[in-house]
Amino acid sequence: MTVPFVRSVTGRVCLALVLVSMVGASVGVAYLRLHGLSARAKPSAMETWIARRIRSLATPSSVRDLANPLRANELFIAEARDHFADHCAVCHGNRGDGKSMIGEGLFPPPPDLREDSTQNLSDGEIFNIIKNGIRFTGMPGFGGSDEDNWKLTLFIRHLPSLSDEEQKLMNEINRLEGTHHDQAE
Repeated sequence: MTVPFVRSVTGRVCLALVLVSMVGASVGVAYLRLHGLSARAKPSAMETWIARRIRSLATPSSVRDLANPLRANELFIAEARDHFADHCAVCHGNRGDGKSMIGEGLFPPPPDLREDSTQNLSDGEIFNIIKNGIRFTGMPGFGGSDEDNWKLTLFIRHLPSLSDEEQKLMNEINRLEGTHHDQAE
């Protein structure tokens, strides 16, 4: 004898959702038992894919579609470079590669801001990440002025072409380059 609720479409959908949830929870528990929750582990490709999809879904389209109202010029890049060196490089490194004492201890680790996974984000997405942060990561929401956040967006776009001279100027601000990340200066 079958239960009337399970014979209905709604009942079958609910039963399927419960079963899928139970399988998902079982896979999650098995994963945790195998890998633990170490912040030193590298996120799996699946974790990275899921996190990026969730971040994309969490960014309102009205924000994602924003275009940077500022145009890159030497002054804006220099101001943002100094701001980045003073506030962002502690996690992201002067090159934006995420190679810093703090960055290497975070989970998920800071992304290499020079790579396509960041450079292909819209200006609005980068601006939103700077201003509001990313929940459940080490990326805080800094707030700050919109103008400063747009300048930082310009600088993040500039990171792939960062010159040795610019890196030297950043090191004068924060002294991160050339230090072993296991030692304090």
